[in-house]
Amino acid sequence: MEGQSPAVIRTMVIDDEALVRSGLHLILDAAPDVEVVATCDGVRGIELIQRHRPAVVLLDLRMPQVDGLTILRELAGWAHPPAVAMLTTFDTEEYINQALSLGAAGFLLKDTEPEHLAHAVRVIAAGGRMLSPKVTDTVITGYLAGGSDAQGRAGIAMMTPREREVLALVGQGLANAQIAHRLHLSPSTVKDHVSAVLTKLDVSNRVRAAVIARDAGLVAGPPPEEG
Repeated sequence: MEGQSPAVIRTMVIDDEALVRSGLHLILDAAPDVEVVATCDGVRGIELIQRHRPAVVLLDLRMPQVDGLTILRELAGWAHPPAVAMLTTFDTEEYINQALSLGAAGFLLKDTEPEHLAHAVRVIAAGGRMLSPKVTDTVITGYLAGGSDAQGRAGIAMMTPREREVLALVGQGLANAQIAHRLHLSPSTVKDHVSAVLTKLDVSNRVRAAVIARDAGLVAGPPPEEG
């Protein structure tokens, strides 16, 4: 309906530093379509996620008592978990791989520009994926070191033209609904195409597929966070 306010994205921040929690709360609450429903450290993370049921969680990776990977493992067993973006100062491939394998939808370094945080929340809430540029570089480096560039080329060669179109849009960070709108397809058809793309690339998540799409030259321009 014209003039209707956009849906508010219920968001939660889990970090062991009170100053970081307060800063992120202020930054995100300044966005008209984002509401921070709770902030806490890792110890109370699962309890407050269950209580407030946020759509998006910004989750610190390294915390002294209950770390982000522990919380992510717990959420991975839920039927309807929130979308999670890991928030950290650590950008080593080991941490990235663990977080992505546990279902993280994004990976943002703590030096991410404030104006990019609300954008990241919107992308993740819509079912998209968000990696900080430094993280993208780390993942690509890991792929090249492991010879996965050849694996990616072989997978792309097996794809239909439509599947390659879908892969290119996944590489732009688009969610299934956005891809469906762009290609004039039904969401269920796009879901089938994405599943086929992941199978042919032999990857377990969309972030990995997006990295392969970028490395193969299917996606032009900077990562979505820079847009």
